[in-house]
Amino acid sequence: VQLVESGGGSVQAGGSLRLSCVASNTYQIYCMGWFRQAPGKERERVATMYTGNGLRQTRYADSVKDRFTISLTNDRTTLYLQMDSLRPDDTGIYYCAADAQRCWGDNYNYWGQGTQVFVSS
Repeated sequence: VQLVESGGGSVQAGGSLRLSCVASNTYQIYCMGWFRQAPGKERERVATMYTGNGLRQTRYADSVKDRFTISLTNDRTTLYLQMDSLRPDDTGIYYCAADAQRCWGDNYNYWGQGTQVFVSS
């Protein structure tokens, strides 16, 4: 499985960014998600999705609910994270991740290289 993120950058508080993750060799990958790591903090789960049986079940961290939206193209090649109403505490490196079955935890097996998001006040 290969995951390549893009779309990070700098934005003022209240702005929006859309992150993309191009995924390949995702046969039998049913869990995909976005995680982030802020400076000096541990990595945290942002949004995850179960894609088995044609479903698109999603979960969000409380801190991003109603502001971020995770989505996956029908051909399962690109995962998105639409981030609206960004706040300075959303700053961090955002990682795309995939796994065969561990959707709702943090121990995903495959990771992208990360993309930096910086939100200024």
